[in-house]
Amino acid sequence: MIFRVTPFLSTLNRPISSRSFFRTMTSVAEFKQAPHKLLVIPGPIEVADEVLYANAHPSMSHVSPDFIPVFGDCLRMTREVVLSTEGQPFLISGSGTLGWDQVAANLIQPGENALVLHSGYFGDSFTECLETYGAKVDQIKAEIGAAVSQEAIESALKSKKYRLLTFTHVDTSTGVLSDAKAIAETVKRVSPETLVILDGVCSVASEELRMDAWGIDVVLTASQKGLGVPPGLSILVASLRAIKVFESRTAPVGSYYASWKKWLPIMKAYESGKTAYFATPPVNLIYAYHQSLSTITKKAPSLEERFELHRAASKQIKDTAAALGLKQLALDPAFAANGMTALYFPEGVSAGDVLPKLGAKGIIAAGGLHAEIKDKYFRLGHMGITAVDGQRGDIQTVTTALKEVFAAK
Repeated sequence: MIFRVTPFLSTLNRPISSRSFFRTMTSVAEFKQAPHKLLVIPGPIEVADEVLYANAHPSMSHVSPDFIPVFGDCLRMTREVVLSTEGQPFLISGSGTLGWDQVAANLIQPGENALVLHSGYFGDSFTECLETYGAKVDQIKAEIGAAVSQEAIESALKSKKYRLLTFTHVDTSTGVLSDAKAIAETVKRVSPETLVILDGVCSVASEELRMDAWGIDVVLTASQKGLGVPPGLSILVASLRAIKVFESRTAPVGSYYASWKKWLPIMKAYESGKTAYFATPPVNLIYAYHQSLSTITKKAPSLEERFELHRAASKQIKDTAAALGLKQLALDPAFAANGMTALYFPEGVSAGDVLPKLGAKGIIAAGGLHAEIKDKYFRLGHMGITAVDGQRGDIQTVTTALKEVFAAK
């Protein structure tokens, strides 16, 4: 079974309010989330019981002596997840989109050049954000289902000086995985002064990512995907090189809320065991994030094993789809994400023919997002506990449903 009802609740002869429920629970072992359909969109994803339990922590002061070390631990464990020893984490209330604003407000000045690698919808969005702050943006646009080639990147970098280059590690609209290591190597060889910015909203904790070893200057992400936490936390790690670029800027930071002038002292204070105030952090969400990070960094499976488990889950989904005659958006397996899959509908089939049937089988999938082909495909997420916790049986549930829905197509 996918969904479980706690024995504690099943013994009650009358309804119990959520407030009474959380007050009555004495340990996470007793807490089981309510029955629900299996959420396999590319984020938000399924969240573990212990993470939701942590999110239900009693309301706390953000300057409480009990909360300060929790926030500090989250900063340190965030480094571990992106495999960085000295990067500066920023944990700020907001969505992954706030990461774009942090980059655009703090690392590039009006009139400077930015190069955006476009592998789907989110390349356009990052471009718009950078232009909002006055950057001059060039795009290299890959065909749908492909990533930008290293040759195209090298040619662009030789054409002019770029303050930074951005790419979406996994573009959620296409399921395309860009080669972060190769991109960083090309930038370092051709234009070493250019900052490498990785949008990892749909990749952190589900795709292999080695920030320090690969020479990534910024990794930005969000809580609701591979990190397995409810939405609402913008997470970013900046290299020391990126921090130096920020500190040497001559133009004022173009944002109030996203300014590292405001946030850097906050992060440094909490990590040193002290407190400082700019804006109230999402205390309960930080507790949930702490629980998830503790599982990822300190328990089995290890982070390296998680990468492999995501690859295995991805293969199972993609092999099933291929056997059913479903074509991926990704044109080459090398471009295919491990935390999600984007699949074209068969000829003559639409989202209205498929998504409700999956829903009737207890599965929530996502429709298309890329504007040029929005009605021609659908998307499945398989990251976090869905990929890592085999006892849940989520991957088998999804593959069984795909077979039942598409076998007659």
